[in-house]
This record gives sequence, C-alpha cells and structure tokens, in this order.
Amino acid sequence: MQVYGIEVEITDINDNAPSFREAEKELRMSEMTTQGSRFPLARALDLDSGPNSVQNYELSGDEHFSLVVQAGPGGDQRPELVLAKALDREEAAFHDLVLKASDGGEPARTGTARIRVRVLDANDNAPVFSQTEYTVRVPEDVPVGSTLVIVTATDADEGLNGHVKYSLKKMSEMEIFHLEGETGAIKLVRSLDFEEGDLYEMEVQAHDAGELFDTAKVAIAVTDVNDNAPEITVSSVLSEISEDAPSGTVAALLHVQDRDSGVNGE
Repeated sequence: MQVYGIEVEITDINDNAPSFREAEKELRMSEMTTQGSRFPLARALDLDSGPNSVQNYELSGDEHFSLVVQAGPGGDQRPELVLAKALDREEAAFHDLVLKASDGGEPARTGTARIRVRVLDANDNAPVFSQTEYTVRVPEDVPVGSTLVIVTATDADEGLNGHVKYSLKKMSEMEIFHLEGETGAIKLVRSLDFEEGDLYEMEVQAHDAGELFDTAKVAIAVTDVNDNAPEITVSSVLSEISEDAPSGTVAALLHVQDRDSGVNGE
C-alpha cells in the first residue's frame, strides 16, 4: 500500500463584511479643543484576509471633522478623527458622524459605526444685560421693601458657566437701595424724599462663575407727591395801627412756602 500526501489550499472568498465592535460610540470634546487635534478611532474587523480584508475608511457627517488613516506596524490601517473646524457648543451641542469601513472585494462589503461627538461647554460667553440702561420713575411715598426695578442678564453658556449673579459696582446712595444677587431685583430699604433727592444713579454688574461680566446703568427718578403743608410766616411791620389808618396801609407781611414742587407747591 502506498500513501500519498495531498496538500489542499483553501482560497479565501469575500464572504465577510467589515464590522465594528461598537456600532455606536460617543466622544466628548471641549468647545475649546484646538483645531487640528486628532482622536484615534476603533478599527473595523474583517475575518477575510488579503485584499478581502479592510482596505479603506470613509467619514461622513459635517464640516467640523475629517478623517486621516495611519498605517500601523503590521500594515493595518488605523483611522483617526481630526477636528477640522472650531467647535461652538452654543451653535451645536452634538455632531453626528458615520465611519464606514470597506474591504477590497468585488463588490466591496462595508460596515459602519455611528459616532456622536458631545461638545462640552467652556466659559467662553459673558453675561449680557437685556438693556444697557434702565430708567424707572417712582413716587417718593413708595413703601419701603418695594421692588423698584428688576435688571436681567443672560449667559449663553450652560451650567455654572451660565449662572448669572448681580452686584452693585457703583451707586450714589448705597444705604437707600439693595440689589438681590440672584434675581436682579432692586429694592427700597429706606424711605425716599423728593425734597432730599430726586435722582439716584447706579451701575450694576452681571457676572458668571468665571471672570466674565457685563455692566448696565440704572437711574431711579423720584417724583414729588403732595406730602408737605404750606408754611406761613408772619412779619409785622407796624406794632400799632391807628384806627383811622387809611385803606391800603401795610400792617404785616405774610410769607407762604410749600416744600413740594410743581402744582403741589403752588
């Protein structure tokens, strides 16, 4: 009996498509990430060999990202995500991309992975007041504790970076008004008197958790109310008047004064 050795060579056919271990992947990037930064991506796997294995990668999505493919030590391809355009979370908080791997078969088989880039907020926006100047008119008898005006500012950042607090930077009479730091409400803490002061000006500041801020001017005009009675002063010209004094003789001078203004003082 004779024994013959037979060598059987099995040739590969393209019966497997490239696939990724994770069909969906989320990456997190700060909106301050430098343009040109690179981020390695997971490679696709293909059970086929030779030209039937992974030969090419393509990226689709938006203009903020591009793809480069580096050659590994064993000749394998290694995809890297490149930031091509600066990020801005206030414009887009997410970017959805699709990474496609293709083999060299005819026709080529493909596999895809979805990549979501979550843009993390940075404190790159200052608070902005709704008005550069606030003007309010209040009567002098407005009750103590009343809210006279509310200043408002918004910050496009999120979280602590977008949390706005208010403070007084400059004002003429600090003991008369109080600014609530969280709400922006300016309240009266002492009675007003038009005759003592008819205009108060202050500068308020809105600031976030960092060093960014905005300023606005506030003017509070006090209007007069009829809260003063006329005052009469008598000045005697003659200590005695003869009973036969002619008509029209000046006997005394009267001076009437009212501390109110306008028609209230007439």
